[in-house]
Order: sequence, then structure tokens, then C-alpha cells
Amino acid sequence: MATESTSPPSGPELSHLSLEDDHNEKSPITTDDQDQAPAGDFPDGGTRAWAVALGTAGIAFCTLGYVNSFGVYQAYYESSQLRGHSPSQISWIGSTQAFFVFGGGIVGGPLFDLYGAKVIRPAALLFVLSIMLTSVCTEYYQFILAQGILGGLSNGMSMFPAMAAAPQYFDKKRAAAMGIGIAGSSLGGIIWPIALSKMLTSTNLGFGWSVRITGFVALALIAPSAFAVKARLPPRKSRFFLWESFKEPPFICLVIAGFLGFLGLFTPLFYLPVYAIQQGMSPYLAFYLAAIFNGASFLGRVIPGILADKLGRFNVFISATVSSGILTFCWPRVHSNAALIVFGSIFGFCSGAITSGMAVSFTSIPKDPRNIGTYMGVSF
Repeated sequence: MATESTSPPSGPELSHLSLEDDHNEKSPITTDDQDQAPAGDFPDGGTRAWAVALGTAGIAFCTLGYVNSFGVYQAYYESSQLRGHSPSQISWIGSTQAFFVFGGGIVGGPLFDLYGAKVIRPAALLFVLSIMLTSVCTEYYQFILAQGILGGLSNGMSMFPAMAAAPQYFDKKRAAAMGIGIAGSSLGGIIWPIALSKMLTSTNLGFGWSVRITGFVALALIAPSAFAVKARLPPRKSRFFLWESFKEPPFICLVIAGFLGFLGLFTPLFYLPVYAIQQGMSPYLAFYLAAIFNGASFLGRVIPGILADKLGRFNVFISATVSSGILTFCWPRVHSNAALIVFGSIFGFCSGAITSGMAVSFTSIPKDPRNIGTYMGVSF
């Protein structure tokens, strides 16, 4: 079911579309957070466009990339701070965080469409604050509040506006640009687990300062990235939610597919290091499995993104989802260190293509590119 990207209509057709969506109200003059440009005239490159893609990568590195390292937290909590709690109870911290990351898109996506990229900055600061608060947590409920709820919500309200900006600059190269942006989370998933495991197991820093150091690094990276991301189009002047999107069958089908795909995506990400230790792998090597997983995921977001612009965005998304499902059924038969490393690499590649593939697929649904943030945020 190949779906090739199509440019939105231009000229009179575009004017009719924009006016109809905005209740015949002319878009206001944009602020310095937006670059005014015709909606149908995609640059598909240039300094500003690629700066937005790289800024998105920086934000994804610090936000979703940090969430992708929860496997290290899971294993560490089981042996230290929360050793009196079961693995299932501890996993609720990461599960809550992941839920609110994507739940935050319900607010973050529409806010971007209505107010532009400036909504990223306060959310990014709240995310850094959540890391700092996690460093002083000692009780289970404190981890749920700081790392799970605050960390998740601020993460989603930073990430989804950034992801919605790149599609305003790219059409024919959209999947490649978004793949590069989202791949920042995989790069973060490589570096954060290694840094955390080194500080937690090989130094005398302790939990508090190990986590605080990651917070300072995240602040130094996310601040310039938040200012690099700008909206190209003026904000729309209409409703916060676009309820008519739920009358579009392609949108509904894609939401269902994404729900089922992501439902199985995070289980290996959270439990692969713990499972590896149970199979006899040393804790030191097991901590690196999360980095190996995300290293392969980096390639899985960039390479399929480039191919999706040529082979069809839905085709790549479907292939990635089916492949990841098959690999999940193979997981219980993986026991040796070498097999676990190979499994983590292959599953990381396929699951990475799910994340970028679904995001790019959703950008193909809205007729007006000024609505991409709302469609994407609500759908996720």
C-alpha cells in the first residue's frame, strides 16, 4: 500500500483551504519564532530547514533519548534504592514516564500549531527540573512523581512541537529529515546508558550526583536546540483540537496501528538488560545492551527514513512493525551473550523504524501543514 508524499495545493486552492480551516480569519503576522512562507512552497533543504532538523535531533537526544535509557534505571533500582519493590512495581516508573511522554503530545502538538516553537522552551526547562528532582528522590512515590509524571509530560511537550516543525520545511525529503531528527533519541539512548552506568557502577559519585550531572549536560544541549527549532508557517487561528480528524478513516487506522506497535515496543527496551543478567550476562555488559539497542535504532530511524521517501512511507512503517513483532516472539529463545547482543541490535533497528515511520506517516494525513502538530500529538 505505497503512499507517496504529495505537496499541499497552492494558489487559490491553498487559500480556500486555509481560510476554511481558520473560519475565514486571516493568519496574523508571525513573531520571530516563525518564518513566514507560503504553505505549499516547501524549501526541502537550506540552512534554516536543516537547522530545524538538527535542533529536533538535539531535543530528542535529551528527552526521548533519556527515556530510552530507563533499562539502566530499572536494573539499578532493583539492586539499590528500590530493592524492596518488585521489578514490576519499578517498571511502573518507566511505564508512567513513557505514557506521559506520548500523552504530552495531546497538549504539545496543538500548542505548536497555535503558538509556534516558543512553547518548547518552558517545557524543556521543566524536563531538566524533573531530572534534578529525581536525583534527590528516595521513596517510590517520589520517583513516580518526578521521573514518571513530570519527566514524561515535560518530555512530550518538548518533543512533539519539535517533531512538528520539520514537516513544515520538507516534503520530498520529509521522511529523511524527520528520521534524522528522531534519530537524536537513539543517539541519546547510546550515550545516556553508558554515562549513567559508568557513573553509577565505576565511580564514587553516588546516585544523586550521577543523575544531577546528566541533568546539567541535558540543559547545556537542550537550550540551544530549543532556540534552533522554529516554525515556518504562521500559526492557525482555530480550535485547539481538530475533532474532524476522527472522521478520517486513514487517520483512525494509523492510530490503531501505532497503538498496537508501541504497545510492544518498550518491553524489550525496559527489560532486555534485566533479562540478560538472568541469563548469566555480567551486569557491566548488560548495562551496555541498552546502548547497543539504541545504536542500532539510530540506523533504523535514518536509513528507513531515506528509503521511505522512495518506497512509500506506509510500506516502511508496515515492514518495521511486522519485523519487530516476529522478533518479539523469538526473544524467549535467546540465551547466550552473543545471541542477546545480536537480538538487541536487530530489534533496535526494526523498532527504530517504527518510531520514525509512524511519525512520518501521520504527517501525510493533514491537508494543511499547519495542522501537523495537532494530528501528530493527538495520535501519539
